[in-house]
Amino acid sequence: MTTLFLKRHLPSRLLTLSLAAALGLVAVGLHAAESAPSFQVEETTIAKIQEAILAKKLTSTELVKIYLTRIKAFNGPGVEEPEGILGPIKPIAHGKNVNAMITLNLRPATRKAWGFDDRKARSMTDAVDNDPNMPDALEVAAKLDAEFAKTGKLVGPLHGVVIAIKDQFDTFDMRTTSGADAFYANDRPPHDSTFAQRLRDAGAIVIGKANMGEYAGGYRSSFGGTEENPYDTERVPGGSSGGSAMAVATNMVTVAIAEETGPSIRAPAQYANSVGISPTQELVSRHGMINIGLNTRIGPIARTVEDAARVLTVIGGYDPKDEMTAFGVGHTPDQPYESFTHAKSLKGMRIGVVREYMDKTVYPKTAYQNIDLIERAIEDLRKAGATIVEPGPEGLFTPYVKRYNPMLSNASWTKAFPELFPVDEKGKPAADHVAALVDLAFDTSKVPGKTTIRDFGGASAVGESKYGYDIYLKERGDANIKDLGDLVNKANYYESPNFPTKKSGLASANKGMALDTAVRLQRRFAIQQIILACMAEMKLDAVVAPTGLAPARKLLAPNEPSGNGIGNYGMFTFIGAQGFPVITVPAGFTTEVYDWVPDPSAPPAPPRASGRTGGGGDDGEGGGRSATPMMLTGPTPAKLPVGVDFIGRPFSEPTLLKIAAVYEQTTHHRMMPPDFGALPAAK
Repeated sequence: MTTLFLKRHLPSRLLTLSLAAALGLVAVGLHAAESAPSFQVEETTIAKIQEAILAKKLTSTELVKIYLTRIKAFNGPGVEEPEGILGPIKPIAHGKNVNAMITLNLRPATRKAWGFDDRKARSMTDAVDNDPNMPDALEVAAKLDAEFAKTGKLVGPLHGVVIAIKDQFDTFDMRTTSGADAFYANDRPPHDSTFAQRLRDAGAIVIGKANMGEYAGGYRSSFGGTEENPYDTERVPGGSSGGSAMAVATNMVTVAIAEETGPSIRAPAQYANSVGISPTQELVSRHGMINIGLNTRIGPIARTVEDAARVLTVIGGYDPKDEMTAFGVGHTPDQPYESFTHAKSLKGMRIGVVREYMDKTVYPKTAYQNIDLIERAIEDLRKAGATIVEPGPEGLFTPYVKRYNPMLSNASWTKAFPELFPVDEKGKPAADHVAALVDLAFDTSKVPGKTTIRDFGGASAVGESKYGYDIYLKERGDANIKDLGDLVNKANYYESPNFPTKKSGLASANKGMALDTAVRLQRRFAIQQIILACMAEMKLDAVVAPTGLAPARKLLAPNEPSGNGIGNYGMFTFIGAQGFPVITVPAGFTTEVYDWVPDPSAPPAPPRASGRTGGGGDDGEGGGRSATPMMLTGPTPAKLPVGVDFIGRPFSEPTLLKIAAVYEQTTHHRMMPPDFGALPAAK
């Protein structure tokens, strides 16, 4: 690799150090046994880290070592694997590991000195790993320290911040396989994803890749194994960005990067008692992502709203390599996002309540504790000065669904009501459909069917997944894996009754012969119109809703039943998937939960196929599906995190950050997982 390439990945001021010196820094790891500095990394923030660096009480090198010590303590396998990593698993109660990191950014000698095994290596295809233009985390930290010693200034807004990046995103110095054990000729992609390069340019230290649900579905990876929840290691971390969230929750990193199509930022952030930002679709570039899709969004997970905002400042903005970011030009604030997290009051803010997602007459008793905690959150917002806008008896969005959806969804919608919109044997209108739609526009009480925001299902997108994989693989240019067919056939896959193989889903996606996302795009436009009309007419700055209605389930339990707007992990994903920004913030803890367990009286059911088939998405999560019929038990005592969502107009992140930060600072619901606290002081 050339010096020019290195310029693209490190701040220019750091290039004054010679490449030979960078190679010599490998020896740093040989002194890993040295006692760690006294800086308290647990629950620290970016501001505290940089304050300590500026006061010369902490170096970036020392900080990386502290985090590596915690990774060494808590990142081992968290389940029993009697048949190896690809076979069945057995959960461990009160386990000591969460398996959050799949790859560590350490050169071989350094990694071995720290006691990390070969499977955590930066590359499986480059055992030597001595390219001076690929500095590891400790080498980058040493360069930051040298530059600070010379200038007394931070090199950028994320100087010294230690970050984990979900394995779905390209990093030029580390293997990138979306959690898969795929046989790439070169498991390192040729370039960084756009946001990864921006993080490095801002002074961040990428300590490694976070484990993930393979191909962005579930919470298990053929290469990285199964992730666990630190608040109860027998429970799921949320998918598919579980590794990112659990690394943050257990203080293995300062912040992490995640991805969401359905719930994959907010579900793991909620289960990690952390903050997750699923930003406006067009705000952060998706370039350098395996299986890019129409609904994919990239955002930070952090322990505080301010830290998440600091990362968003760096990674957001126009990128010519991602055409969707063109929509954001002219719609981002002049000030950094973190500047909106310092308000003390919500006076003047109008926040609507999505009662459709909190109706105890619709949802079972399993959801009641979550609903009650969000009721408390609404009162906390009121006490903080916000005007809470309650909807009418139909719910917040229902009047607008009735008013606009028949016209906006038109032929896609009329097919469901042949009695009003009859067709002949060829599917052509047998009556005047336009006239019927006009009548409904003037009398919305006659709109048929279910009309709440809960009742919208997924919209099809034919061929999106195949296109997403193939466009990525063609750009990556690997000599062995050139398209989705190669990806299907050139890999190892996990196999167990509770975790059906991902291979079948990939193979199914590869059969696509056409690309047709028209219905999904129509759905997106229709829902944006409906929600924006509601917010405009009711003069709302944002809306509030539960992040989900189901606490983290047992590792081997099936998915929560879907329906009434609930998707994977019992989460509400629909509004965010239409391009609206959503921030989840800790809202408290359950005291008891209900769990699904195998039903011993029922006959076995056939296994269900698994694997993502939607472009970029996590809606095909199959990590919890079981061939065994299940039954509901409980309640049983359990203290598990619950989150609250704040949802706004596209590009309204400043408003959402203000609301989220005031709520966070007046409630303080973040709590470190008790079994993953501070480590004993080194002697």
